[in-house]
Amino acid sequence: MPEGDTVPQRLRGVKTLTGLRRWRDALVHANSLQDGSYGCALGAMSIEMSDNDERSRQALNASFDAWRRMLIETLTRLRVLGVLAEDADPQRLGTGLLAALQGGYVLAQNAHNSEPMAVALDMALDHIAAFARG
Repeated sequence: MPEGDTVPQRLRGVKTLTGLRRWRDALVHANSLQDGSYGCALGAMSIEMSDNDERSRQALNASFDAWRRMLIETLTRLRVLGVLAEDADPQRLGTGLLAALQGGYVLAQNAHNSEPMAVALDMALDHIAAFARG
């Protein structure tokens, strides 16, 4: 992503499914510039520390919750704007999207290829798009 361009800034600007796909494209592109090794420090620390240090586990969980909240806020905005149907559940969809993102980071980092991340995010976004109105 361009310097000064952060995930929260991009998510705050998302008002369409196309915007959500652009957010995905920016993440995958950033990952591809590092041959898939642009991983998520949060995920890496979680794997190493969550079972060994309760204070660290709680701090990491709070960070994941912040990510989840950003995604839920974005999906809620899409529902309020009428992009997503009323039966779209931003809580569930946001949790699934976060899981796809984090799993995609792990797979891309191990493969040194951003394709697994792209596929994981595409599947999550396709599921979200199934709730599109119109």
